[in-house]
Amino acid sequence: MLKNKFLSFLLFVLITYSASVIGGMATIGFKEPWYSLLIKPSFSPPDWIFAPVWTTLYLMMATAIWIFWHSKGKDMSTIYIYFIHLIINTTWSVVFFVFHNIFFSLVILIILILLILILIIRFRRANVISYYLMIPYLLWCGFALILNISLLILN
Repeated sequence: MLKNKFLSFLLFVLITYSASVIGGMATIGFKEPWYSLLIKPSFSPPDWIFAPVWTTLYLMMATAIWIFWHSKGKDMSTIYIYFIHLIINTTWSVVFFVFHNIFFSLVILIILILLILILIIRFRRANVISYYLMIPYLLWCGFALILNISLLILN
């Protein structure tokens, strides 16, 4: 049983961080000089903060889905929603940094937040720890929504 739990955790971490890798590659490859030339709001965090925040959030997300996977109340539709949400999460980086489309990235972010809310509700039914692990992610995406709206208005 212990081996099964370790392997499932490793699998969920790999799948979750694959979204991070794809998004990171899009960001690194296409961010500059476009992003530096944008007018940013005064509350825009420094660039160095994004990597540690997202690294932590992806680990919390992977842990949340892993705990959910091993809970008695799990259902496969929630697992599918989790995977779809990862695709949407990655899509935001591609649309924002590769295609430089602030408006469409805002639409994607709204969809992402709705999916996170659905996951949080479903996680809470099965395991409260998974629920709590997703709250910082929701809050960060809420902040990203405000930032994204501000960038749209300012640019």
